[in-house]
Amino acid sequence: MKIEILRPGELGSSELERWREIQGTDPALANPFMAPEFTLGVGRFRKDVHVAVISSATGIEGFFPYERHGAGVGHPVGFGLTDLQGIVAEPGLDLDAKALLRACRIGVWDFDHLIAHQRLFAPYHQVTRVEPIIDLTAGYAAWETEAKALAPKTHKTIKYKERKLGREVGEVSTTFSSASADELQRLMDWKSAQYQRTGRTDRFTRPWIVDLVRHFHETGFGVLSVLRAGDRPVSMHFGLRSGHAMAGWFPAYDTEFGRYSPGMIGHLALASGAAADGITEIWMGRGGKEFKEWLKSRELPIAEGRVARPTPGAGWHWVRHVPVNRLRDAALSNPKFYAQADRVLKTYAKLRKPSS
Repeated sequence: MKIEILRPGELGSSELERWREIQGTDPALANPFMAPEFTLGVGRFRKDVHVAVISSATGIEGFFPYERHGAGVGHPVGFGLTDLQGIVAEPGLDLDAKALLRACRIGVWDFDHLIAHQRLFAPYHQVTRVEPIIDLTAGYAAWETEAKALAPKTHKTIKYKERKLGREVGEVSTTFSSASADELQRLMDWKSAQYQRTGRTDRFTRPWIVDLVRHFHETGFGVLSVLRAGDRPVSMHFGLRSGHAMAGWFPAYDTEFGRYSPGMIGHLALASGAAADGITEIWMGRGGKEFKEWLKSRELPIAEGRVARPTPGAGWHWVRHVPVNRLRDAALSNPKFYAQADRVLKTYAKLRKPSS
């Protein structure tokens, strides 16, 4: 087995064609985070992105995109931004995970949204959870009927608030794919305010993430969906699209209209627009949001863990990250603990906000 390490921009058209071909061998690989466009995009703005091209005598068997940081610490591409990770490889690929890390010149590779059924990394799972998926294969109406049956009171409330929004603010309309750079900036501003309001790290304080989002929007790999009341945007969502699959990424709404639940109205509108545009599944990402339980059609098991070789960098990484990760896992696994942690973060955000 031959393993060649390339920068994303060094991949030729034949390699990219083979990457997309392998995506068709496993439904999980249809997720946009597993598409070459995601790795190519991140690679434009980060020098630490690499791709291991794995070949046999018969040709390319797989691609392993990863980031390589100091001390030989490795991460999935776009770590902290991606909701699905793994290797893009033929199902029968026989490869040792530590041998792969050695070829990549990394001592440790940690993951938190790994496709759980991939055999290569199965021995290294520490926690397994699920990612919810909206299935639109039968069309929007069929999916909405299922969602309504699962939570009739919730569905009724959201539709009531949508009508109320239309009466009190303006006629409700949606644009599934907006090309407006100004609206994209507004979404990022809303999302930054949400991060600060809830005590989370504001991703849009990092210029490379802002540039990445703009790049995906301009190239069409990113889709900006807008919900309006009259001529005012009240809710937006920026997701990634690869063929028939969409990955939810950055939803946000104008808090001035929070009483109308614009985010929930927006999710229904997103599903409707996606189905009309040929999308058959929306991956919502793992997380403790109850609304995902109502919207989901099915789930994909995902795993968190780490592969490590006996190197100084791997030991340093364990000391810095593993105990913190285990505490976070406990919070995510316990709804009461999760809710309490969420309240603590929001209180902290209020305390650190400068007084006017």
